[in-house]
Amino acid sequence: MIMPRGEPLLLPVNPVFVVASLVAGLAGNMLPLGRVVWMPDLLMLLLVFWGVHQPLRVGMGAAFLLGLCMDVNQSALLGQHALSYTLLSFGAIAMHRRLLWFSVPLQALQVFPLFALAHTGELLLRMAGGGIFPGLAGFLAPVLETLLWPLASWVLLAPQRRPPDSDQSRPL
Repeated sequence: MIMPRGEPLLLPVNPVFVVASLVAGLAGNMLPLGRVVWMPDLLMLLLVFWGVHQPLRVGMGAAFLLGLCMDVNQSALLGQHALSYTLLSFGAIAMHRRLLWFSVPLQALQVFPLFALAHTGELLLRMAGGGIFPGLAGFLAPVLETLLWPLASWVLLAPQRRPPDSDQSRPL
């Protein structure tokens, strides 16, 4: 793939770092913080990020398994998070080539519909299973996840950035 002008080349990602970040996101979602409805889903953010940046390493299978873990943890309708995360991962993988051409703030605007659709899908599945409507505050979570996108991009791409090279005669 041809890199956009001004973008530095990144080092290959360490698979252990990808798995560790997903496990940390899962643990962050499982913390008993009195799970309020507007709290951003960190695992959802990480699945979209790695689906965009590493679609061959983090795919729909990983999203499905992590969704099942979230279903079991939250005692939710089995498959609610799994379906939501799988569709979210599919959307991220489908748009990953186009999304990488944009700057990070524009990427955040592009992934907002993915987050909004995933949360709406979870809400509809929950209500179809007999749950109650949690209120309009639930629509704040996709906005917060979109606002976290630049921070996640900066933190998760930091290990891949090349150190400044003092040798100016090297082409790369």
